[in-house]
Amino acid sequence: MEAAKPDSGDSAAWVESQKTDYTAFSVGENPQQFDGQAKIYQWDEDFGDVGPKFLELELELFGDPQTRHERAGLDFSKIDQIEVEQEGPTRIQPIRSFADAGLHPVMLENVKLMGYDFPTPIQKYTIPSMLQDHDVIGIAQTGSGKTAAYLIPILSKLMGKAKKLAAPRPNPTTFVEGVDQVRAEPLVLVIAPTRELAVQIFNEARKFCYRTMLRPCVVYGGLPVREQIGLLNRGCDILVGTPGRLVDFISRPNVLTLRRLKYIVIDEADEMLEANWEDELRQILTGGEQDEGNIKYGLFSATFPKTAREIAKDNLSAAHVRFRVGRAGSTTVNIRQTVIEAEREEKRDILLSLLNQMTGVRTIIFCNNRREVDNLDDFLYNIGLPVTSMHADRTQKEREAALRSFRSGNAPILIATGVTARGIDVRNVMHVINYDLPLIEHGGIEEYTHRIGRTGRIGHRGVATSLFIPTADEGIASVLTRTLLETGQEIPEFLQMYVPEGDAATKPKFETESDFDPQEAQEALNGNDDFEDNSGWGGASKEEEEKSSEKGLPSDLSAAGNGEWAGSAKKTSQDSW
Repeated sequence: MEAAKPDSGDSAAWVESQKTDYTAFSVGENPQQFDGQAKIYQWDEDFGDVGPKFLELELELFGDPQTRHERAGLDFSKIDQIEVEQEGPTRIQPIRSFADAGLHPVMLENVKLMGYDFPTPIQKYTIPSMLQDHDVIGIAQTGSGKTAAYLIPILSKLMGKAKKLAAPRPNPTTFVEGVDQVRAEPLVLVIAPTRELAVQIFNEARKFCYRTMLRPCVVYGGLPVREQIGLLNRGCDILVGTPGRLVDFISRPNVLTLRRLKYIVIDEADEMLEANWEDELRQILTGGEQDEGNIKYGLFSATFPKTAREIAKDNLSAAHVRFRVGRAGSTTVNIRQTVIEAEREEKRDILLSLLNQMTGVRTIIFCNNRREVDNLDDFLYNIGLPVTSMHADRTQKEREAALRSFRSGNAPILIATGVTARGIDVRNVMHVINYDLPLIEHGGIEEYTHRIGRTGRIGHRGVATSLFIPTADEGIASVLTRTLLETGQEIPEFLQMYVPEGDAATKPKFETESDFDPQEAQEALNGNDDFEDNSGWGGASKEEEEKSSEKGLPSDLSAAGNGEWAGSAKKTSQDSW
């Protein structure tokens, strides 16, 4: 059924529709800078110990000073109640504030410029742990502040030692291409599973390195290597990259060496291993020139499956500390979730109703295939809505352009497949719509939780709506119902048939396809799995999303779009055990 174009009252809150011309990014026609060429602080050897401020760059990095602390929707009244479990030979005392953490003065100033008033739960424990030189395993949902949790302590420790530890590099003000280049000798290596996540980590590093001599770089596939080598040739202290491109550059000793490496961080380890990067990851961890005995490790993940535990066992110190943030569902209490039963021909009408009830807010729409992304993009654009899209058939520069349009607000509606949107961290995404629910064979409930985790991040409130097609989504119905039940949410009428009976209905504790490994279970029964604490640190945290659903269109969506979900930063902090 074809939907009518929204009237002016419905579309007034949206910006004017601006279609992205992807042909403009054809090679040789209109070369586009890749995100790794974003401005960074350029250190001059005459600066002394602390570099001066550059207000233009500061404004680009941190935004308007009047709005840095207005982190819309932040609700620390819920975040501070999240439980944190810790294990290890050393009991870590969590920090209560950034000021109490013993950070380098420049880092503390940059944290303030970022608008961070209070540390999130993962930051409270990871920052003191890494400052005390512990290897760390952090199990927490995406959007919980993990990137800052490891960048803040690592870069803070290096700020006072950079001149002694960093490799010599050319003066940026006198650099001559082809004459002054050096090979990159990073002190920190951050490995990320996707290009988008790598760029986000790099952008965070740009901010935390402000007014220091630490130079961040990012490398990833999908773009010609020449541009990235050109940046590495200017020197690199913090290198963020995806596994494939890192393996490529490690094999080029004139471009990159890891001999000075002091820290390795594996971010979103479960996603990396699910994407079959294990061989490349092990090659990076053991195949370079690094002195493995003098490297500190951080491994961060939403779950801790067996393959991740094996990586940790092989590389981290036996004296490492481990933290898990929140029980299943507890860390996304800020997401209001709704499941709507629909027929296939009704989907576009329902989608338009949802968009018109929450106009003007950043919205991500998920589809299961590239053709549907393109079709929906054309449909919404042709009725005047400001939309952009991304999927695997687009070039990396096209995907970066779409993401920039989404971040800037020029195109506040982003349509994507689940794979291309992994790792995307955009502030103030208010609404996630599963136009297609993920299929069991393509991630199932695990993919579902990753998708809805694009909203409700670090305490922000958000809305997640899923369209349930009975003939297409029966495969996910049972596990979706169980996860809704596990988090104490109302089960819509059309899912009642999947509610288990007896004690399982009143005290549910379910395994899902994301955290049950038959081989691992058998090994545990046979006593063959020698990595400690298999039961408490498995994949259960993949279910960290609060589920709420009801049949029909949600009545409170319009209120959410008008800001009634906003919260305020809480001035106190508590730690639950």
